[in-house]
Amino acid sequence: MSTPQTRRKTRTDAERNRDRVLEAARALFAEFGHDVQMSEVARAADVGIGTLYRKFPTREALIEAIAEHRAAEIVATARRLADTDDPAQGLAGFLHHVGEVLAGDRGMSEVIEKVMGSAEPRGETREALLAVVAELIDRARVRGTVGQDVTAGDVNMVICGLAAVIRNAAGDWRRYIEVALDGLRPR
Repeated sequence: MSTPQTRRKTRTDAERNRDRVLEAARALFAEFGHDVQMSEVARAADVGIGTLYRKFPTREALIEAIAEHRAAEIVATARRLADTDDPAQGLAGFLHHVGEVLAGDRGMSEVIEKVMGSAEPRGETREALLAVVAELIDRARVRGTVGQDVTAGDVNMVICGLAAVIRNAAGDWRRYIEVALDGLRPR
């Protein structure tokens, strides 16, 4: 018979295994692309193949979980930056963080796009991200550092452009952010 202590330990171990799988898979896909085998992920995460398939029954499910996890990390950073004293710096910091993630995870972005059709967050995560970006914009608008007509959709377009600059190695993505931020300022 399992005790509450045993169940809690099992849940903690299961969460730890899931996190290890996500971390290992993200690193492998980022480095080697879409052709990484599930057995390689299990070996890198130091879990059995059965554990991997219990958590993620398909490669697509694993990749979708990585995409969701990465998007949740970006949302968490955006929330932290929304609380800064200078909302313009918060918005700039958010865009630079997204650039760092995309540049550092270039291979992973390609894998996500291949499987999901887009690397953009979906569902609740997308809504949470747009909401916190809208908060950053509202605060910056009050301070007069972004134009009155700037929306979260505009910032989303900037992120899509940023992703394209990084994906296609079309120039310095940090410079792209500076140019985009200039475009968001009041006229």
